[in-house]
Amino acid sequence: MTGKSIAKLCALSLSLLVLWSAPSYAQTSTITTPTQQKLDSQTVLKQLKQSRVIYVGETHDNEADHRAQLEIIRSLYQQNPKLAIGMEMFQRPFQSGLDSYLAGAATDSMLREFTEFDKRWGFPWEFYFPIIDFAKENQLPVVALNTPSEVTQKVARQGLAGLTKEEKRYIPPIAEIRTEPDRYRDRLRKIFDGFHSGKGNNRGFDRFFEAQVLWDETMADAIAQFLKKNPDRQMIVLVGQGHLVYGDGIPSRVARRIPQIKQSTILLNPPAKFLKDKEIADFFWKTR
Repeated sequence: MTGKSIAKLCALSLSLLVLWSAPSYAQTSTITTPTQQKLDSQTVLKQLKQSRVIYVGETHDNEADHRAQLEIIRSLYQQNPKLAIGMEMFQRPFQSGLDSYLAGAATDSMLREFTEFDKRWGFPWEFYFPIIDFAKENQLPVVALNTPSEVTQKVARQGLAGLTKEEKRYIPPIAEIRTEPDRYRDRLRKIFDGFHSGKGNNRGFDRFFEAQVLWDETMADAIAQFLKKNPDRQMIVLVGQGHLVYGDGIPSRVARRIPQIKQSTILLNPPAKFLKDKEIADFFWKTR
């Protein structure tokens, strides 16, 4: 297996956890729990008000998911203006670009170019810009969460041990990067083996898994750092669903850094197989 193919698998893996057909636009929303209880939005928002972190899991190429994200952000802001937005779509070295735009010192085209959005993320800018613009209009912080893609790709090829001091600048200390829980490893092993038709080797998987865990740990670290520095803020986190299901990706790693923190998870337009799994998330937010 080549380094290039490992990196490609790393980039695709969590998306493969949650592939499904999605509606092209959102008109109404239906909110349910894993026990199939239907809830109105005000009831859910009241519950979410008690959480310090609210994760909203998307499918990156589903426009309906992004419309729902903005709807949720607007509603959360109405009940708590001390809101911040964490975004997987931006990598940590480019935080200053977000800050400049939010402060009115840069245009949207400058932000897009400075953060290398099209190269590093690749999904339509138009899906995400309304969220960033809402943050600017309402003076909300936006936090770049993601690992630099060069670092993730290198770990997928060489493992964490291959990183230089400079490459470690935007990730947590190596000693803080944990590979548990086992069920997370087992789920990703199935994806890895499926990608290789069951012929993937253990060494290749270990490096692939290190890259996945690094991805989660880096975002968890960015979330925790922001919350510790801003104890009055609630944060809504926009990420792919694979980072959230069962709490094994980001949420458990934030909880390790901030014990007893209250967190909630919403999955947008989840596949039918998720809907009866009581451990996978707190809420399902479906649009049609």
